[in-house]
Amino acid sequence: MPEQRRSEALLTDLYQLTMLDAYRRAGMAAPAVFELFTRRLPPGRNFLLAAGLEQALSFLENLHFTADDVDWLAATGRFATDFTDSLASFRFTGDVWALPEGTPFFADEPVLRVEAPLPEAQLVESRLINIVHFQTLIASKAARCVLAAGGRRLVDFGMRRAHEADAALYAARAAWVAGFDGTATVLAGRHFDIPLYGTMAHSFVQAYDSEARAFEAFAAARPQGLVLLIDTYDVRRAIARVIALQAKLDPLGQKVSAVRLDSGDLGAGAKLIRRLLDAAGLQHVEVFLSGNLDEHAIATLCAAGVPAMGFGVGTSLDTSADAPSIDFAYKLQCYDGRPRRKRSVGKATWPGAKQVYRRYSGAVMAGDQIVEHGEAGEGEPLLVKVMENGARTAAPEPLAVIRERARAALASLPVPLRRLETGAPYAVVVSDRLRALAREADAATAR
Repeated sequence: MPEQRRSEALLTDLYQLTMLDAYRRAGMAAPAVFELFTRRLPPGRNFLLAAGLEQALSFLENLHFTADDVDWLAATGRFATDFTDSLASFRFTGDVWALPEGTPFFADEPVLRVEAPLPEAQLVESRLINIVHFQTLIASKAARCVLAAGGRRLVDFGMRRAHEADAALYAARAAWVAGFDGTATVLAGRHFDIPLYGTMAHSFVQAYDSEARAFEAFAAARPQGLVLLIDTYDVRRAIARVIALQAKLDPLGQKVSAVRLDSGDLGAGAKLIRRLLDAAGLQHVEVFLSGNLDEHAIATLCAAGVPAMGFGVGTSLDTSADAPSIDFAYKLQCYDGRPRRKRSVGKATWPGAKQVYRRYSGAVMAGDQIVEHGEAGEGEPLLVKVMENGARTAAPEPLAVIRERARAALASLPVPLRRLETGAPYAVVVSDRLRALAREADAATAR
């Protein structure tokens, strides 16, 4: 796992601390229930894929204010000393229920539920949204690429366009969970044991006086798994040089594994490359495509029968370029044993602690029901208890287990949800009991 580089207690919004101060002054520390959910799916999305739970639980387990944090807050002059001093002993002691990573979900369905004393449940809001939002965003984008690729290899190439180091690292993790086959981000290989893939840059070829010499030098340095970038100058000439290089490598028992095309008309280019390689008897050399790819481009290439074994996806993945945010919210649903509900126009919530049940028709998802926690539902309950009294209920899940869950889940999606185009919404119903609880909460706040 990545080393902790800083205290995360102050990685929050100021109003979390001002509310904590006010709660403390008012003596408000009764049990509270908060839930993290999305009000609506982003445009163009038929589902979202839950990710980031491991990092969220790690944050909660390790949450504390260092002496430096407390001293800095005191020095700002915003808070009384008795409040800042109290933060030295602050810890998260609550319970957490959550969707397992790799689970598809929809609007209004809780991804994570926090049950804790009000100040604890409140403080963690900003960071929990921050963690779960990002990895869910990237995993959901990656899942669409996986569905579009139809089993062809996918590699995360997006580190250089990701929004700083943590984003690059956790984008690689989220993409791997969703079904990508590897990443070019070396640190992700170290921390998460994700397979690493890479070739060369155009600058490597340009650094040599000839493209042929560049290929020979790279082959000498990388005799195994040799992949050559062939669009620095002219693709047809580059392929001729790959063919000549393979003739030199044959006596050494070495093979060119693949060539990568990163520009131009990728479909036409891949077909030309395949014809030239096959004509030279180099059927073993695979074609790998990259360059401004997203799920739509991949789907188009696959539909056209492009002879490529895989795709590198960069900017569009690590920034989720077409849908760069999810309307996640973390809202109070119950306090001191009484249901609470926000009624703002367009932002109303369902009160109370909730569970989600999922029905299947054979192996295919057939509909969800959101119910009050403890209420019977039809199908399989999705939220599981992952933390009790501030401690995990089980060891962290291996990424291989999460990845397999996501694979099975994507296979269970109804056909309309597997398409890239927005289709008819998946059936999610709210129980009558929850609706009655909402009326109860409304009546209580109408006074």
